[in-house]
Amino acid sequence: MGDVQLFDIETLKSPHAAHKRLRDEAPVYFAQELGLHVVTRYDLLREALRDPETYSNRFGDFLQEPQRRRFEAASPETREAILAIADQLVFEPPTMLTLDRPEHTHFRTLVNELFTGSRIKRAESAVQQVIDDTVNAFAGATAIEFIARFAMPVPLKIIGDRLGVPEADRERFDRCASNAADSLRLNVYDDREMVRRMQLELDLQRLMLRIYDERCEAPRDDMISVLAGSRLQPEGRPLTHGEVSSILRQFLVAGHETTSSAFGWGMLALCERPELQEELRARPEKVRTFVEEALRRESPVQGLPRVVTRDTELGGYSLKQGDLLMLRYGAANRDERAFDNPDEIDLDRRKAGTQMAFGSGVHHCIGAPLARQELNLGFHTLLRRAGNFRLDPDKPAPEAEPSFVLRNLAHLHIRLDWL
Repeated sequence: MGDVQLFDIETLKSPHAAHKRLRDEAPVYFAQELGLHVVTRYDLLREALRDPETYSNRFGDFLQEPQRRRFEAASPETREAILAIADQLVFEPPTMLTLDRPEHTHFRTLVNELFTGSRIKRAESAVQQVIDDTVNAFAGATAIEFIARFAMPVPLKIIGDRLGVPEADRERFDRCASNAADSLRLNVYDDREMVRRMQLELDLQRLMLRIYDERCEAPRDDMISVLAGSRLQPEGRPLTHGEVSSILRQFLVAGHETTSSAFGWGMLALCERPELQEELRARPEKVRTFVEEALRRESPVQGLPRVVTRDTELGGYSLKQGDLLMLRYGAANRDERAFDNPDEIDLDRRKAGTQMAFGSGVHHCIGAPLARQELNLGFHTLLRRAGNFRLDPDKPAPEAEPSFVLRNLAHLHIRLDWL
């Protein structure tokens, strides 16, 4: 299996063939170039996710690796400039994503109020309004770049509204928030761009903490106000600035980046299979299944690590304390053992919601209900307003950006007809 190069750029762009081979021949596989034990089979991911005591979420250092590599490759002058900006950042301690119980439970309980079913339902009309306004902005156009015109701005506007970002700060917020997931990608930037992106990180943190301080004095009906009024148990204390910044950064990536990605992959599926468009118009109740299938087929989060806390075995494969696993949600979601005909979207698939795009277990994505709401309302609206979605033959073909964690389209040029 040494010829499987998971970190190869072309494999990162299109990992499905490599994932299938690993599922069939080595469902737990040591990728030497990464120092990771890669898990690709659905049942084995389930087993690991249900045992957070053995498979720990304290993997924070791993997420910084792409950024560290870029930093080390930069010139001395650029490293100095980056460090000068980094020195101004408030340290962000682990909160939800990279903690285990009981600390994880304390933070998770604190933010659960932000994503209750009743709160999500109350916001439905506001979400629909954002979607309608976005579509109206390009209504009548017969060719658009879908990522820039719809897939990115809809989740960004919605998460900005939910957080309570003032209108006067929206342009800056949009620019900074779009940069937030950059550390998880493998894009190469020149020195000037690296410094610019580090400055955006600082700008975003300062903006979020300024709003937080304002909400501590004068709360409103938004997410940041809820955080401002919360007390972290068991100490019963307010959140620190670093904890607030850490939580909000996770909200941005989970509530914006991944939903944008799912919109893009879902639209590409409609373009590739035009019959899906007519079937969904004839059976609009199947949009819900289509969303689950789009999430399954091209998981926006392809995988996340776990740290092994004790000597154990997974699927008969021996693991040692301290080993680093990579749980590949994207591979599990195409596992033939769990899903018939997994490479295709099946609008009649039973239990489509068992896909793992949002993870599973105690670390199941807390923002999943909001993402599902946006995706369902978004595709309902697009299919009602327009049709004959197809790739634009005069523009570059879509392809995934290289990332070992996220999976998204950099661009998606489409043509469409208005109904």
